[in-house]
Amino acid sequence: MPGTKEIRMKIRSVQNTRKITKAMEMVAASKMRKVQERMRAARPYADKIRNVAAHISHANPEYRHPFLVARDTVKRVGIIVISTDKGLCGAMNTNVLRMVLNQYKDWQGQGEEVDVCCIGNRGFGFMQRLGANILSYVTNLGDRPHLESFIGPVKVMLDAYGSDRFDRLMIFYTRFINTMRQEPVMEQLLPLTGERFGAPEGAWDYIYEPEAKGVLDYVLTRYVEALIYQAVAENMASEQSARMVAMKAASDNAATLIGELTLIYNKNRQAAITKEIAEIVGGAAAV
Repeated sequence: MPGTKEIRMKIRSVQNTRKITKAMEMVAASKMRKVQERMRAARPYADKIRNVAAHISHANPEYRHPFLVARDTVKRVGIIVISTDKGLCGAMNTNVLRMVLNQYKDWQGQGEEVDVCCIGNRGFGFMQRLGANILSYVTNLGDRPHLESFIGPVKVMLDAYGSDRFDRLMIFYTRFINTMRQEPVMEQLLPLTGERFGAPEGAWDYIYEPEAKGVLDYVLTRYVEALIYQAVAENMASEQSARMVAMKAASDNAATLIGELTLIYNKNRQAAITKEIAEIVGGAAAV
């Protein structure tokens, strides 16, 4: 059994760790409210542009944009993996990267090659270790998502799809449900199919000015960028929520451990005192 000095040092170490986790919990709680507000502010725009894309996918324009045309066969898949730059957020990154790994192996088993775009340092490191073909990446996004910070890597993937480098573009991220629940999600970005959005009510068609190609190029590119921005915002809200919960659990566990160590310390100290008293009494009786 360790001595009282070792137990006292262990208690002090756990107390210092608990101060750190408690501070991180409070910081995450403060950031969580801000990122949730930004995420919820972006949701109406994302929902509206989904609605517009649904109408366009069911319309019959004179020009069919490449983003709307489904490929007959899928020989290569492009994926965008959104993760966090930092750790200490529970199993959030593990869950989404496990989903990526399972799908990656399934596609390879079907003979499909995979090109990757990574948003976030954790996913970038994971895909590097996996030996995946990484076309583009961006890390160190900070606590506030800015579209211009990751528009370059995303454009690489959109241009690759437009040039027929791959036949399908998927996105992986963590969707925010509530503070206690976040779930990994895989969605298909391209090609856009009306079945994914639901058929709009009534028959819709459009008159394009000045021409269908220019309008659809702009609208559908903005559509994909808006979905990716929303996914990054959802991922950041999930990150701060998961980190707050993880740090609270760590603080609670530290408090429990401190209580157990204090009990052991008191027992050891009481045993030492009892032994000393017994020695004194035994010596006095011998005299």
